[in-house]
Amino acid sequence: MRQNGRTIRKEIVALLGSDNYRPLDGAEIDRALGLKGNQRVALRNALRDLERTGEIVRIRKDRYILPLEADLVTGKLSLHQAGYGFLVSETPAQPDIFIAAENTGTAMHGDRVVARVSRDVPPRRAKDRKGRTEGRVIRILERARDKIVGTLQQTRNFFYVVPDDPRFVHNVYVEQVSNLPSATYKVAPRIGDKVVVRLDAWESRHVNPEGAIVEVLGRADAPGVDMLAIIRKYDLPTEFPRKVLDEANKIPQTVDERKLDGREDRREKFIVTIDPDDARDFDDAIDVEKLDNQGWRLGVHIADVSAYVTPGSELDREARRRGNSVYLPDRVIPMLPERLSNGVCSLNPGVDRLTFSVFVEFDKTGRAKNTRFARTVIRSARRLTYKEAFAILQAKANDELSRRLHVAWELASLLRRKRFEHGSLDLDFPEVKVYLDQNGAPVRLERVENDESHQLIEEFMLAANEAVARELRHRSIPTIYRVHEDPDPDKLAEYREFILSFNYKVGDLSKRAEIQRFLASLRGKPEEQALKIGLLKSLKRARYDPQPLGHYGLAKPNYLHFTSPIRRYADLVVHRALAERDAPRRSKIDIDEIASIADHISETERTAAEAEIESTKIKQLEFFQRQLDRRDPQVFRAAIVDVRNYGLVVELPDVLTTGLIHISSLTDDFYLFDPAQRRLVGRRSRRRFRVGDQVRVFVARVDAFKRQIDFALADDQRGKDQRRARS
Repeated sequence: MRQNGRTIRKEIVALLGSDNYRPLDGAEIDRALGLKGNQRVALRNALRDLERTGEIVRIRKDRYILPLEADLVTGKLSLHQAGYGFLVSETPAQPDIFIAAENTGTAMHGDRVVARVSRDVPPRRAKDRKGRTEGRVIRILERARDKIVGTLQQTRNFFYVVPDDPRFVHNVYVEQVSNLPSATYKVAPRIGDKVVVRLDAWESRHVNPEGAIVEVLGRADAPGVDMLAIIRKYDLPTEFPRKVLDEANKIPQTVDERKLDGREDRREKFIVTIDPDDARDFDDAIDVEKLDNQGWRLGVHIADVSAYVTPGSELDREARRRGNSVYLPDRVIPMLPERLSNGVCSLNPGVDRLTFSVFVEFDKTGRAKNTRFARTVIRSARRLTYKEAFAILQAKANDELSRRLHVAWELASLLRRKRFEHGSLDLDFPEVKVYLDQNGAPVRLERVENDESHQLIEEFMLAANEAVARELRHRSIPTIYRVHEDPDPDKLAEYREFILSFNYKVGDLSKRAEIQRFLASLRGKPEEQALKIGLLKSLKRARYDPQPLGHYGLAKPNYLHFTSPIRRYADLVVHRALAERDAPRRSKIDIDEIASIADHISETERTAAEAEIESTKIKQLEFFQRQLDRRDPQVFRAAIVDVRNYGLVVELPDVLTTGLIHISSLTDDFYLFDPAQRRLVGRRSRRRFRVGDQVRVFVARVDAFKRQIDFALADDQRGKDQRRARS
């Protein structure tokens, strides 16, 4: 007798996969399986669930088949603003499928869709796609979002909204604004306002979508509206529910003595935190001691959020829903209420805090000998910024703080060197920080280097994460791992062709040592950033999974996230799993529940990353637009990172911004494109622009919609130097 829906799902998949199966509808599957009574309700639910997960697909006349039987693939659609896209298959190891613009139907970026693989691609387009499989969207299983954010506009006959996202290529028709009831909005929408539109059902690509304005954010150029638009676009939460805040407010802001029972007291140890200048929550602290055998003892102390946020509580449910904190240029959208994230869970100096600690002893070669874990109480001695820590590391040690920091760097630098020797890839990138004035306008861009102070903390967090992963895997305790699967060989081969176009010599990139050699050859080159980004796009995306599948980029077989439970729900789950390891009556952890959480927080992490990248880009564009408006643009040094027939792609290394010097702006000569040498050559002057050349530029044009910046050469000193050299 069938026990549950899971058994029925297995029977459905077996039936559809049988050799003599012909496409059946729901009623016919019911009869074929011989179901009775309430089992038919379970059948309908099972069919719906299997279709939602992509294990089966529904074709014409509501008949069901297995996807591969009809060249069907289920996955998420990633669109380019030019209209075409790629379907990222949900089937492991299956390559992405190219979707031409005319074959996307009414699917939008991020939608979960079913596509049919095309076997009759025109030869010319097949050549253009470099042999990549091509398909056509035939069904939308799940919309990524039912709302869009854009700017309200008007023609003589109708109102429409221009979406902010350039990948949404259709304007959205909305009801005539004058017909909207005044009670619907606090402020009636006006032309030029940024608004949120709920989309109606959209059935045909040949007809513009329609929708209803559900929120007016304000004038598009008003302070703060740009970030509010990002928040609405990605459906980010702005407030905590009242029940969550009430629960948080019951938590004392000082450590209750009763919570110290059974904890190891580390309050007398010299423990420090190192964080960004503007950090408000501190969830990790460190101390390092030199041992008599010339080795080290590392202590990594992480805020014990699990001591305050219990499974199933209002705080826990909200933290799980959010998945992680989101960091925008003008605000933080935290995973936990400020009372916890900036209060009792934050490892502020001079106060008692509950922590979960990892202690690792290393010998003088950097090999981990002994590892132990303990719930502890600490009192941080100092709060250092990265800039302060870097300054200390650059000077001679002259007090206890500087001596301890120098000892810590001895260990961290050794661990870092060993990590790369074992195959870890150097994919660290500098970041750009946007400084805003009191109105939220960008006034300065600053490049933040991954210097020794950052590397010190990074190595110790990696060591703690790996130690916890080894422990939980060894004890077979279910948890959430951070995984980064091996790359697709075809994507690496495609990336290799891209590298060769820059005249780099590179071998087989499926060999890790060759990637490491190539990355080392890039160091300090103008095109380093562009080629590293290209490599990242060729690798699979790191995600969360209940299985320890390893981390390709770090070259670690066991890895997870343990060190940031204030801002990542994955770390909170891991803390709870680690606390369970010695429990006399270990609670049974549901692996299906773990898998569900892993999928959800992988999605929230992707959403947060997209929102953070887009918000920073918007502020960068605004920074350059403000320079144009003042008609006094700043001059920046730039490096040519690519040469095309239409101009020079340049990167401004001081602010990590990429833009184009259009060939039409090079008015001193008529320039011809030399594709073999990847350069522009002046017909009369023979002046050359090549990849790697250093130039000085200022902003010439900003296209906020396309997110593009055009630059112009600031002077002609380079040409004068060349002419002088020829004479």
